[in-house]
Amino acid sequence: MIKIFKVDEQFSDMRIDRFIKKTIRNIPQGLIEKNLRTGKIKLNGKKIKSSHRIKKNDILNFYNINFHENIQNKKPLYKPSKKIIKSNEKLIIENNDDFVVINKDSGISVQGGTKSNKNLIDIFRGSSIFENTKPYSVHRIDKDTSGIFLIAKNRKTAQLLTSLFRLRKVHKTYIAICHGSINNKKGILKNILIRYDNNRKINEEAETLFKVIDKNSFCSLVEMKPITGRKHQLRKQMLLLGHPIIGDTKYNLENQSSLSKNKHLMLHSNQIKFMINNEKYTFNAPPPAYFEKYLKIKRLRF
Repeated sequence: MIKIFKVDEQFSDMRIDRFIKKTIRNIPQGLIEKNLRTGKIKLNGKKIKSSHRIKKNDILNFYNINFHENIQNKKPLYKPSKKIIKSNEKLIIENNDDFVVINKDSGISVQGGTKSNKNLIDIFRGSSIFENTKPYSVHRIDKDTSGIFLIAKNRKTAQLLTSLFRLRKVHKTYIAICHGSINNKKGILKNILIRYDNNRKINEEAETLFKVIDKNSFCSLVEMKPITGRKHQLRKQMLLLGHPIIGDTKYNLENQSSLSKNKHLMLHSNQIKFMINNEKYTFNAPPPAYFEKYLKIKRLRF
């Protein structure tokens, strides 16, 4: 059985996974990802990723999918222990009626996917903080990046925060320890980053403000404020600058590959700013102990 949906103008430029959730209610993100990956959901006859943005008059095909049966039989992929829930609750910076702010550890995904099981959304789903609701993920942060992560407590706040991120009205600041001594004290990085969508090459503009906080002959401590929000943007841009982030085993120079095998990626999201209903919010997250230890060893001041 094939179901066919035609995209109306009101949904133009919406991510396909969000369109599917609006069209067919209560579908887990993981199930959408799986069916897009296997080609059981196609856009204009082609396989696409969940981040793909749809356009007016696009045709969405669902091939032999019984969503309701899958939803009913689907079991949570990850059930955290009480100990894990409590340890992550200790990372909370802010907890109010609308959202939670967490100082995320490195090495944990924000939501489940094909490559990860343990994730923050499933952890907080079992927390008493979300006893009468559920956690909503409103943005992303790499698994190996530590720092600030927002979780909405209700659909209204989730939609609002998601819109703020999309409109670039959420301002994030990162700190990173990078290889080598960066010459310019500050500036703006402008690059064309390449990614692939089903073997289709896509060029994306990326912009980041940067400032060198401290440096020596071995490494530099850099503050970065991304203007755009591309996947792995900061990591790719620092590689293109010739100063990849220490601990980055994916984006590094050949002669620095051994140095990049640091146990942790030295990238931390330390501040976020946004406004809701004319109220300004600013949250700061101190870097993890291993980050501060590395700064001390390399005699960098923050």
